[in-house]
Amino acid sequence: MDATFAKPVTLKKITDPRGSLVALEQGRDIPFAVKRCYYIYNVKEDAPRGFHAHKTLEQILLCVAGGCDLLLDNGKTKTTIRLDDPATAVYVGPMTWREMHNFTPDCVLLALVSDVYDEGDYIRDYDDFKKQAAS
Repeated sequence: MDATFAKPVTLKKITDPRGSLVALEQGRDIPFAVKRCYYIYNVKEDAPRGFHAHKTLEQILLCVAGGCDLLLDNGKTKTTIRLDDPATAVYVGPMTWREMHNFTPDCVLLALVSDVYDEGDYIRDYDDFKKQAAS
């Protein structure tokens, strides 16, 4: 997998008889300042999400519960990653098309994001994305 557009991130998990804890730290696990976070949950069966890219935005994505498939595409290479371990995240860089599929009923997908919401940063048409990624 090309690390410039997507990279698995193994998070430090601390487990004892009471349960498990995962902490995410800027500068260690998150290579950018987090300016926004959101989560997706209660996704209906066979209702994929995403279908866009960002021009400059960076994200860390992880399922804190359940799981889903994350399809990533940089215009040259496509890869699908199953997110189903709360101690494993994926860094998604700029100019990466993303689609989320196959959500489990209990899935909670958390996104830690490098900037606030800006519709102008989105590329929502796949053909437009392919053209921009090629240039």
